[in-house]
Formats: sequence, structure tokens, C-alpha cells
Amino acid sequence: MGVVEGQRVEGTTKSGRTRVVSIDDTTATVLRDHQKAHEAEKVRIGDSWKGSDDTVFTTAWRPDLSHDRHRPAAQAHQAHNETASDPLPVIRLHDLRHIHATLLLLAGVPVHVVAARLGHADPAITLRVYAHVIHSAETAAADIFARTVKDTC
Repeated sequence: MGVVEGQRVEGTTKSGRTRVVSIDDTTATVLRDHQKAHEAEKVRIGDSWKGSDDTVFTTAWRPDLSHDRHRPAAQAHQAHNETASDPLPVIRLHDLRHIHATLLLLAGVPVHVVAARLGHADPAITLRVYAHVIHSAETAAADIFARTVKDTC
């Protein structure tokens, strides 16, 4: 779901497929708690309720405004951490996607699994986009192999 010219748009992925992405138990709990709060708000507001019953969030997420939501948090963090030499960077929603993929690849998650989570039809796309991360992981793999050989000899 997204917003185009102020209108909510729902649909499939660019490739026309649906995608299921697994989440961890903690995230599932956070979303369930949010749903309970959503239901309580709906009851509180009553007949004036304008939200949808079939979505997790009642307002559309606008990626173009996400940095506006992040900026005050980054500034507050900086104000409370005066010893920090550099301010937190402002991140976009799409940056979170790259962080997600990068961390998974660095943790050793197979490329085809990361590709599926990102919705890449072909893992070769993931390999091209994240080649620098994969190269870094390959270097780490060489170091791990060398240590393993040294420890077993």
C-alpha cells in the first residue's frame, strides 16, 4: 500500500505477485499491541471512526515524509548525547530496506533468502545491488577459514 497524489493505493508488487515476509516474535507482539490500541481507539471514537478495519495502520505511510518524522528523534538524540561528535543521519524509508538486506547478508543469510525477502525475482539482482556487502562477507569467510584451519592443525 502507498500513497499516490494523496490517494491510498493498494496492489501487488511490481511483478504482480504477492509476497509473504516472515517476522520475529517480538515484532509480531509489537504489531498485536498496536492492533489492540487501534481497536481501543476505534471504540473510543465510535461512529466518527474513519479508519480501515483491514490494515495494520489507519493512515498511509508516506515515504516522502518519513524523514520528517525521524528528524526530531535524531535531534533529540543529539541533544541528549552532547559527547557524540556526529549527529545521527536522517534516514529514508528505503534506507531501512538497504540496512535490512545488508545486515542479513553480513550475518551470513543466503543470498536467495535475502532476495526473496526483498522481492527480487532473481537473486542475481541482489548480488548486483549488494556486491560490495557480499565481497566484504567473502573476505570475512576467508579469515574464518584460515582460523579454522590453523585451529585444527
